[in-house]
Amino acid sequence: MIWAFYSIVMAILNKQQLHQLAMNIVGKELENQGFEFLTVNSVMAKNPQFVVLRNKKLHFVIVRAIEYPNQPNDYDKEFLTKVKNHADQYNAKTYYAGVGLANNSDYELPVDSDENYVVNFSGLIEIN
Repeated sequence: MIWAFYSIVMAILNKQQLHQLAMNIVGKELENQGFEFLTVNSVMAKNPQFVVLRNKKLHFVIVRAIEYPNQPNDYDKEFLTKVKNHADQYNAKTYYAGVGLANNSDYELPVDSDENYVVNFSGLIEIN
């Protein structure tokens, strides 16, 4: 008799992969809203992630992947004020795009590339 043990290897997404997933979600939304992409920056530490143009107006978009149980619309006001001040130098509007991500089968589990996931994205939040 031969016994075989199989382990299920979960492909848990790391922070950069979660960030890229969030960027894909936001990028599709920007495209659907008619924005033209000027710059796309997928490096987590570099901001903004998107510099886009619509109706001859420049827009800076900060993207964050937010894991459950954190709230995707909660953001660092001090940081976004700094980004807005930078955007103001270019006469650009500033937006925050928080994308909530959770494992579909159990929100307490990490997001896994082999399983479905839940997205909580309510759109762009303008920073004034």
